[in-house]
Amino acid sequence: MRIFTVFIFLIGSFFLAACAVGPDYSRPQTDTDDRFRTAEGPLGMPSLANLPWWDLLHDEQLQQLIRSALAENKDLQRAVATIDEFRARALIAQTDFLPQLTAAANAPAGRSAVFLFPGFASPFNYYLLGNLSWEVDLWGRVRRTNEAARAELLSKEENRRAVTIQLVSAVAEAYFTLLQFDLQLDIAERTLQSWEESVRIAQARLRQGMTSKLDADQFEAERANAAARTAELHRQMVQAENHLSVLLGRKPFAVARGRSLDRQILAPDVPAGLPSELLQRRPDILVAERQLAAVTARIGAAKADRFPRITLTGLAGLAHPELSLIFTEASSFGVFGAGLAAPLFNAQILGFQQEAIEAQSKEALALYQQSVLTAFREVEDSLIAVRTARLQSEAQQQQVVALQSALKLAELRYRGGLANYLDVLVARRNLFESELALTSTRRFQLASIVQLYKALGGGWSPPDSAQQMPVVAVSHGEKG
Repeated sequence: MRIFTVFIFLIGSFFLAACAVGPDYSRPQTDTDDRFRTAEGPLGMPSLANLPWWDLLHDEQLQQLIRSALAENKDLQRAVATIDEFRARALIAQTDFLPQLTAAANAPAGRSAVFLFPGFASPFNYYLLGNLSWEVDLWGRVRRTNEAARAELLSKEENRRAVTIQLVSAVAEAYFTLLQFDLQLDIAERTLQSWEESVRIAQARLRQGMTSKLDADQFEAERANAAARTAELHRQMVQAENHLSVLLGRKPFAVARGRSLDRQILAPDVPAGLPSELLQRRPDILVAERQLAAVTARIGAAKADRFPRITLTGLAGLAHPELSLIFTEASSFGVFGAGLAAPLFNAQILGFQQEAIEAQSKEALALYQQSVLTAFREVEDSLIAVRTARLQSEAQQQQVVALQSALKLAELRYRGGLANYLDVLVARRNLFESELALTSTRRFQLASIVQLYKALGGGWSPPDSAQQMPVVAVSHGEKG
C-alpha cells in the first residue's frame, strides 16, 4: 500500500510538472519591406548569398589561403572550443531532470558511534549508504534552466558561423588589398623609371643650355616623390602580408599570389533576395535571438525559485558492528520521504534577482532589434557600393586611357621643343595618381562584393562544406 501511495504521488508530480512559470519565448516582430532600397532586378531569382564561397572567389591561391585560415585561425579555434564548453554545460543542466544518487562507505580503524538517522541510535562501525534525491519540477525551474542552456549552446554555434563569415571575408579582403599594393608598387616603379629618364634628359638639356635649372629641379623633385611613394607602397605590401599571415594562424611570411588584381573574376550582378531572409541567415542576428531566448527562459527559472521546492528523498544501506555480518538481512535498512523548502528571509532577494533578469531581457531585446537594423544597413550599404564601384571603375579606366594619350603627346612635344617641362610634369603626375586610384577602385569593387556576401549571411560554411569543397592543387611559390 505504501509503494502504491508513492507511485500515485510520483504520477501526480509529473502532471503538476506539466506547467512552467515565466514567459514562453517567441521571435519579436520586425518591420521588413518586400525589397531592399537599392536592389536591382526582380526578387525571387537565385540569391548571391546561396553561393558557396569557392564559387564566388575564383582565385585558386585565395581559396587555398581561406582553407588554411579555416584550419589554423586562433579566433575560430576559440569559438569551436566555446561550443564544446557550452555543450557540456547543457548536458550538465539535463542531469537536473534525473535523480541524484550518492554513495558512502565506512570501515574505521577504531570504534566510533555512527548515527545514521533519527531513531537509529546504535553504534555501527561498518556501513554502506546510498542517498537518493529528486526535485519535483512543479514550477518548471529545471525545464527553464535547460531551455536557457540549449539557447546559449545554439548562440555559441551561431557565433562560430559569425566568426567563420568574418574570417573568410577578412582573408579575401586582405588578399585583395595585398594585390592592390602589388599593382600599385608596379605602377610606382614604372613611374619612377620614367621620371629617372626625364631627369637624365633634363640634365642633358641643362648642360646644353636648352633648359633652365628650375626645370631640371622640378623633374628631380617628381622623381624623388615617386621614389618615396615606392618605398611607402613596399612597406604597406609587407604589412599587408603580415596581417594576412595572422589571419592564417601563422607568424608573418611571404604570401604567395594567384591572379593579379586586374585579372580577378567579378561575380555577376545578382539580386540580394528578400529582406526577411536575413532573419534566418545572418548569424549575428541568430546569436542575438538565441541570447534573448536564453534570458527569457531564465526569467521563468528565477520566478520558479520564489516558489516552494519539493524534493523526494530516499536512504538505503547496510550497517552492522561486525564487518562479517554486514551483508546479512538484519543489517539492511531504508527510508523514503519528501522534503519541502520555501524561501523565507531571502524572498525579497529572489524578487530582485527576477527583476534583474527581466531587465537583462529588455537589454537582449534591444540588442536583437539593433542587430536587425544593422544588418539592413550593411546590406543597403553593400548594394550601393557594388553598383557605384562598377561605374566608378569604368569611368576611371577611361580617364587612365585619356591621360596615357596625353602623356605621350606631351613627351613628344617636349622633346621636339614645342612644349615646356610643365606639360610633361602635369601629364605624368596626373597619370600616376589616376592609375593608383583605378587600382584602389578595383580592390574596392572586389571587396564590396565580399561585403555584400557577408552582409547577406552568405554560404561561407554550409553543414556539408567539407564534402562539397573542391580540392585544387595550388603552387606554393612565394613572392617577396
